[in-house]
Amino acid sequence: MHTDAYLSWMRRFLIPRKIQDFSSVFHRNGYELYIVGGAVRDFYAGFKVKDYDFATNADPETVIRLFRRTVPTGIAHGTVSVLFGGSAFEVTTFRSESPYSDSRHPDQVTFIGSIEEDLKRRDFTINALAVNTVNGDLIDLHGGLQDIQKKIIRAIGDPSLRFQEDSLRMLRAFRLSAVLGYPIEQRTIHAIQQHAAAITAVSSERVQEELNKILSVQKPSLTFFSMQRAGLLFYFLPELSRCIGVGSKGPHSLDTFTHLCYACDGAPPDSLPVRLAALLHDTGKPETEKLDENGLICYHGHDSVSADKADQILRRLKYSNAVRTEVTHLIRYHMFNYTSSWTDAAVRRFISKVGEKYVFHLLLLREADYYGSTGRRLHSGKLLQELRNRITAALTDREAINISDLAVNGSLLIENGIPEGPIIGTVLKLLLEAVLDDPSLNERKTLLNIAEKIVIKHHLTD
Repeated sequence: MHTDAYLSWMRRFLIPRKIQDFSSVFHRNGYELYIVGGAVRDFYAGFKVKDYDFATNADPETVIRLFRRTVPTGIAHGTVSVLFGGSAFEVTTFRSESPYSDSRHPDQVTFIGSIEEDLKRRDFTINALAVNTVNGDLIDLHGGLQDIQKKIIRAIGDPSLRFQEDSLRMLRAFRLSAVLGYPIEQRTIHAIQQHAAAITAVSSERVQEELNKILSVQKPSLTFFSMQRAGLLFYFLPELSRCIGVGSKGPHSLDTFTHLCYACDGAPPDSLPVRLAALLHDTGKPETEKLDENGLICYHGHDSVSADKADQILRRLKYSNAVRTEVTHLIRYHMFNYTSSWTDAAVRRFISKVGEKYVFHLLLLREADYYGSTGRRLHSGKLLQELRNRITAALTDREAINISDLAVNGSLLIENGIPEGPIIGTVLKLLLEAVLDDPSLNERKTLLNIAEKIVIKHHLTD
């Protein structure tokens, strides 16, 4: 597979018809266009090509003039998104960059006329590949194709300079390693170890984007272990690093850090909230570790502390309110202890407390937690599957689980003589408690009678 004939065959990139049509607009007007970046890398690495990015000697204003529909997504850095044939293609003018004094952005971007010069500014050899859209020829000035064959990630030139230019490249190296399954070359790793602290200068949004991609692979634990060894993890997820050594009770038991990384593996790759919850659900253990009356290590309240820590982490990394709310909610309730002795009312109360929106994700988190401790798939287990079935039955029967499921609402209570104000909320909560115990009570007339008795019994007034 490493013969000259193989290399010759590998240099012929297959250009889809739509890309040929797109590139012809540039060529007809006297401009060059190259496919660059991940599309070229993935093609030669044998992965499915998902997105195409392009580089051209046409300046941004020219690109805008050549097409009817464009979006100036990063025009200051020479990037224009072109809407063509139902796709959005990102086109960037050949450029060189001055030093990055803030380790995030080049001080100055200069548009140039050479694809060869443009490729020199890129991060890793496997990303510094370009394909000529006229004939499909590959331009590889830095041994990127050879590194793809070796299955290794290597910075272009001096890795220290690459990481000083843009500190995010350190995290991107691990993301590429996670997605492609390639190890990082040792010289590049040593440079990451040297410059790891500089990741703190990178915007939270950019860090989050790379972290999300790591979380989407089958086994993110391998990448978290590698980032920890390189000293990078501590600078953007210190709460996770501080779990190292916590909770190990014997030669064969896992510390909390290792458990969390494996638990992350056990969560569904296509559910970001569950993966984040699995990764962070025990981060409160270092603060709550104590000895009980029998001299055994315990972590009372770690679920609440971990939820608060997760909230801080996700705020710092600028996650959306929706993701942050779900992750912290799942962590706060992950220590539930179901048994077959639970009554149907107890199951309904569990759903009501956790929330119909989150309850099945909480079961997935429990499965991930089990995997993180044992390395075995729970496959729902007997008890967990029993609980899942009972929850499904309760929701299928549309038994009242939330206040919104009640046959009465605040307006109706007021119409029937219940005073306005905070009393209404209190009465509705007590009505829900009654219906959770006995769903047959969820009828309008019955609930209005109960509401009147509640007001009298509890002496509720304005």
